[in-house]
Amino acid sequence: MPEFASDRYDRVPEGWFRRCGKSGLKLPAISIGCWHNFGDPGTDAARHANEHSMHENARAMLFAAFDHGITHFDLANNYGPEPGAAEARVGRILHEDFKSHRDELIVSSKAGYLMWPGPYGEWGSRKYLLASLDQSLKRLQLDYVDIFYSHRFDPETPLEETMFALDTAVRSGRALYVGISSYNAEQTRRALDVCTENGFVMPIIHQPSYSMLNRWIEPNLLDVAGEKGVGVIAFCPLSQGLLTNKYLNGIPEDSRAKQPSGFLQESAVTPERVANLNRLNEIAQGRGQSLAQMALAWVLRDPRVTSALIGASRPEQIVENVKAAERIEFANDELIAIDEVLAG
Repeated sequence: MPEFASDRYDRVPEGWFRRCGKSGLKLPAISIGCWHNFGDPGTDAARHANEHSMHENARAMLFAAFDHGITHFDLANNYGPEPGAAEARVGRILHEDFKSHRDELIVSSKAGYLMWPGPYGEWGSRKYLLASLDQSLKRLQLDYVDIFYSHRFDPETPLEETMFALDTAVRSGRALYVGISSYNAEQTRRALDVCTENGFVMPIIHQPSYSMLNRWIEPNLLDVAGEKGVGVIAFCPLSQGLLTNKYLNGIPEDSRAKQPSGFLQESAVTPERVANLNRLNEIAQGRGQSLAQMALAWVLRDPRVTSALIGASRPEQIVENVKAAERIEFANDELIAIDEVLAG
């Protein structure tokens, strides 16, 4: 077993662990997402072509995260590529390296996207969600996950069925808490009302995309979360790497925007966008932060946001991003300046 830093909880900034809505659960201000760089060899940003180097980089990232107070590892059934590969890799690391620290960790997974052929391999039916959870637990080599999410709203399955499946996940001991992801404000309110009306276990957390460049949850979804006492964990707070120093001089060859597939397309990195990123970087420098650190702090400025979920391709990125939580307060003129850039 590796030797983790004995002072890992002393290293974190004040207020690092934030309460998830009205629940008893606290999450670190920065959580680590195990998506793009935890799958099969050669699929990560650094293109680790063999299994050994790929696995060692993944281990090093989770070790660095844990040593710096990140106790939440976030996954989903379809993370890879291939789907399931990230859970299998993280499961191996949990089993081999973190077994004695399981009770210090929050491990989450989700189900909602396509995992196997046929009519029961995606969306939000009870059949799919519980079968997928069982598969995830096998890949993760765990008896339970701490949080299990409905990964996306199913327009055809009754919400009562989806929420009942989440309720069963908790009552059967396969999950401690449940959450929802990418539900809009009205869908979120309806889901929570269904749980209240039927006596189901209540979701304690919502995972939407949220960043300075993607503010769709303002104000309605944030208002519902605040009103109902549900925590928010923001994914893509760095907008697929746009809100880092990577694109300040255009599009580098090793960037996500240069990849043939993915959410960030080369067409999105326009000269105007690059100019605005440089203006945001100037504001960040005035705060004594990198652009990425300011972008994370900006997401965390709202007390309704429990955690910002980052991706990483190497340990050093994680160590730098943790520093964002050292300063999450913004002066009013800084917020006005940021809004002016974003409006432009």
